[in-house]
Amino acid sequence: MVKRLGCVVLLVCAVSFGSVRPAAAQQTLNFTFGYFTPKGEDARVDRDILVTNRNAFVFDIKDFNSATVGGEWLVPLGNYFEAGAGASFSRRTVPSVYADLVNADGSEIEQDFILRMVPVAFTVRVLPLGQSNGVQPYFGAGIGIINWRYSESGEFVDRACANGRNCAIFRDSFVASGNQTGPLALAGIRFAGDSLSAGGEIRFQKAEASLGSTFSGLADPMIDLGGWTYQFTVGMRFGR
Repeated sequence: MVKRLGCVVLLVCAVSFGSVRPAAAQQTLNFTFGYFTPKGEDARVDRDILVTNRNAFVFDIKDFNSATVGGEWLVPLGNYFEAGAGASFSRRTVPSVYADLVNADGSEIEQDFILRMVPVAFTVRVLPLGQSNGVQPYFGAGIGIINWRYSESGEFVDRACANGRNCAIFRDSFVASGNQTGPLALAGIRFAGDSLSAGGEIRFQKAEASLGSTFSGLADPMIDLGGWTYQFTVGMRFGR
């Protein structure tokens, strides 16, 4: 569904901007609307908390797929290069239950896993056809600083309880947060007029963070913050 919608949007953009005269090199204020998909279970960092939790809880890594919104300021560096700085936001709450344990009355033991990310990205792009072309494919790379917060809240069973029998069930919240730096890569296409632009973009970010010792019996539980973002861009262009 997302891929079909993306194709339709890009086709409309091409038709809408195809008749507009070529744009000069301009600064652009971009607004982005997209969809983040985390790395799959087999590709995640060692001791990843989500992979570890799947041994005890019922959920999928893809449940953390989430909508994203953001903004970015783009500045031309000559005709074929461009620098950017921007930020985006995503947040996802994933409900879960224990796979093999229930309350004494037979009801599920429920928790919520919540991942929030606010990546701040600094990028450089290459525009092979130049800033003055109305159709502008591009690719680039940069550095992301991800402000993140991961939490687990709800009912839990004491991990020290043998075989899950006669175990105390308690309510609690476990939270970790921080800022993590990592590389990113991107590619996309935009259709640019004198005052407006629109297009589509794919980004990949890579980063891992330590959660400390409160989340599992692992010596150093981690969370993999990497993944793909598929987004539409709408821009306002300024200057000459």
